[in-house]
Amino acid sequence: MDDQSLATFIDSVCGESHLRVEADLGDGFVRLRSSEAERRQAAQDIRSSEDIVIELLRNARDAGARHIFLASQKNGDQRLMTVIDDGAGVPVSQHRRIFEPRVTSKLDTAHMDKWGMHGRGMALYSIAANAVAAEVRQSAPDRGTSLFVQTDTAVLGEKADQSTFPRFERGADGALCMRGPKNIVRTTAEFALEHRDLCTVYEGTATEIAATLYAYGAATLSPALRAFPGDISDIPLVKRLALAVDDAHLSALADEMGLFLSPRSARRILDGAIRPVPSLMERLQRDAFPAPPASKRPRPARGDARGLKLADEDVALIRERVGAVFDDIAERYFLAGVGAPEVSVGADAVRITIPIDKMR
Repeated sequence: MDDQSLATFIDSVCGESHLRVEADLGDGFVRLRSSEAERRQAAQDIRSSEDIVIELLRNARDAGARHIFLASQKNGDQRLMTVIDDGAGVPVSQHRRIFEPRVTSKLDTAHMDKWGMHGRGMALYSIAANAVAAEVRQSAPDRGTSLFVQTDTAVLGEKADQSTFPRFERGADGALCMRGPKNIVRTTAEFALEHRDLCTVYEGTATEIAATLYAYGAATLSPALRAFPGDISDIPLVKRLALAVDDAHLSALADEMGLFLSPRSARRILDGAIRPVPSLMERLQRDAFPAPPASKRPRPARGDARGLKLADEDVALIRERVGAVFDDIAERYFLAGVGAPEVSVGADAVRITIPIDKMR
């Protein structure tokens, strides 16, 4: 029996999973089969939950998504991650196949970014090889995609501190640098910052992302379409939660896209008790940048936080000019001012109060 016949016979008896070697080269060297090399590469590509997150985000970006929503939370040792986007979508016939090695829709668009080469058809395979579960929850052409991944953190690690939001600090050269543990939110924030001109990224728990998707759909669908949506599969995935008629319906719609939501949480979303999260760029601008030096800070503003605010110098100017005008006319009415005018700023009005006393 020649070598090729022997290899074929062993394949038929043992199966490929037991035969990892294509050829024995001697002196302890072998040539691995392609499948075994791919399996080892997949294990090398993904070393943490954060690695999975960046691959899911890059996948959404390359699908042309303008809005990307990442839900992430930990239940015991299990990390649950769902990425929902408004990109090109995946046909139903390809939902399972995209997790196979070398399967890609980017034949002519593979490119290098700061995280390495993307478009080899290995990212989703690598994720699946390292995850407890990886699946397309919902997707169709031009409707967006929802990808769900579950990992065991006892096997595939992640940063211990997953609650700290990143911050920026100035280095010795005056340049701003992002600081903080390289956890999931920082990984996502770095992606959002890098792609701020291409897409808007949101990050939170499943409940927070469900609330954000509900608000996004309510803001972008007409009342008529929300009342009479027709075939729900014709509605983009990122807008579908706004079609919910009650808490049970909202919970069911969220579950279908990989956001596991209790009816109680769904009720709180419908009641407005759980608010949508701001985009990561908004959060970075609000929370992450260092405060300016005291000498460059604007003067404290006065007023209701929900409406107009006036700086101290503008309030003083109003007092001065109103007081002067009042003094000019007060004598006609036998009045006199008692102290400076008081200026209060509310949500919908600026009120000026002038204490008076009748002249004796």
